[in-house]
Amino acid sequence: MSTASENRMEGPRTTSREKTYKKTTSSALKGAIQLGIGYTVGNLTSKPDRDVLMQDFYVVESVFLPSEGSNLTPAHHYPDFRFKTYAPLAFRYFRDLFGIKPDDYLYSLVNEPLIELTNPGASGSLFYLTSDDEFIIKTVQHKEAKFLQRLLPGYYMNLNQNPRTLLPKFYGLYCIQTGGFNIRLVVMNNVLPRSVKMHYKYDLKGSTYKRRASRKEREKARPTYKDLDFQDMHEEGLYFDTETYNNLMKTLQRDCRVLESFKIMDYSLLLGVHVLDHREVGEPGQTGGDGRRNVGQRVLYSTALESIQGDGKAAEVVTTDDTMGGIPAKTHKDEKLLIFLGIIDILQSYRFIKKLEHSWKALVYDGDSVSVHRPGFYASRFLKFMSVRVFRKNQPIRFSPSKRTRTSIPALKSSSQEILSSQADERREDERRDRLGGARSLASLDGQGVFGSFLRPDLVPANPSFYEAYSMGTISTSSIYVNVESQTERDDVASSSTFTLEDSAICLTSEQSTVDVDIDRDDGSVLDVYL
Repeated sequence: MSTASENRMEGPRTTSREKTYKKTTSSALKGAIQLGIGYTVGNLTSKPDRDVLMQDFYVVESVFLPSEGSNLTPAHHYPDFRFKTYAPLAFRYFRDLFGIKPDDYLYSLVNEPLIELTNPGASGSLFYLTSDDEFIIKTVQHKEAKFLQRLLPGYYMNLNQNPRTLLPKFYGLYCIQTGGFNIRLVVMNNVLPRSVKMHYKYDLKGSTYKRRASRKEREKARPTYKDLDFQDMHEEGLYFDTETYNNLMKTLQRDCRVLESFKIMDYSLLLGVHVLDHREVGEPGQTGGDGRRNVGQRVLYSTALESIQGDGKAAEVVTTDDTMGGIPAKTHKDEKLLIFLGIIDILQSYRFIKKLEHSWKALVYDGDSVSVHRPGFYASRFLKFMSVRVFRKNQPIRFSPSKRTRTSIPALKSSSQEILSSQADERREDERRDRLGGARSLASLDGQGVFGSFLRPDLVPANPSFYEAYSMGTISTSSIYVNVESQTERDDVASSSTFTLEDSAICLTSEQSTVDVDIDRDDGSVLDVYL
């Protein structure tokens, strides 16, 4: 809680240069947060558990904590302040739903020092992180806190139906009144654990207008990039296995549908990418307040891997120190990654002022490229960008036979093929001699034979043999049954052969028999093909 503890995160800083928020120093604000939450949560344990009623969403409890202390509050070294708690019973139910025990909640927020984080956005909000990586405390504007109060009944119903969500998980809403200012705070889940180094960090909205990190942001040690930067640095996107991709997209679609129903837009997907090949897990100084090293997150459904699992039946998911609940992924170069993500900044409704902002920007720029847009269009553009540009599905490798394999038959090495080949050669040689010598006459064929063209050696036979037909065409079927029955001109030999073609392989059986053939009978070949 001292200034030195926060200087360890932000670098050397004197007390006079300490960051202030509404004229309240950061150290005084952190002290007030811990004192106020410690009092209200401790006081809430005395109230019995019961069902949440509609009026519980609108209850506001207030307590005054003077610096000299009182009968109910301890003394402290900070200016006097009043601490308000919004919907304490409703938020207690939310914490119970995520398995957060009151003692663990107090230990994370009160007993250990808070760590101040930098804010890459333009909102000017302050961010504090608990030492165990569990919770983020963010300052919000009055309109955002009021919108969250109206959102609580619907948020309650959505969490009951689906605790596995990438939407922010709110654990408390508070207000500190000090020095004439109201400082409103919301306690949420932490999306990016500090114990795993994020080699790349992105704030993605699916829009392109001014969606590139500024020069000042790029000069930081760990900049937060935007949509156009992601397209430049990860042009091919991030690849997931089929089941993980489907679960992720279903979760995003469900969450966007909820946000659209509440008329919420201008939200972002906070995406952290850790490259496993670099093996830079853990960093110096990232231990708890009692010196122990960070371990896996204890809050249920708080990690990215838990949030996208579809069935929601498992009570807990095993989270190791190395993965911290990250989602396994790969690049197009097959680099192994861990992905951490969550939807943030959902407290922006499409109010009248936002409608005016969109109308004005649409006149000057492309209306579909600006971030501020009506909720329906915003959700559709957001999902399209995530499913096409950011996240992609690994395509399984399928065997595709080449054209040569499909249209050609390999050479046969069987003995029956050799027999048939020799017989075919002999027949072709006999036929050539008969044609050239004029051995046949028109009377012997009775003018009806299919080989009547033998009188004309220059004509091609009308019914070619199987071997000639095979050379003239292409067999494209995968399985063909061919029966060839041939009676040759020779009067001593006739052969019949059966061919079976299956997947470019041929099984041949040959039978030879000797029969008496009348030389005056018509010779012919019959080719039967059964498909």
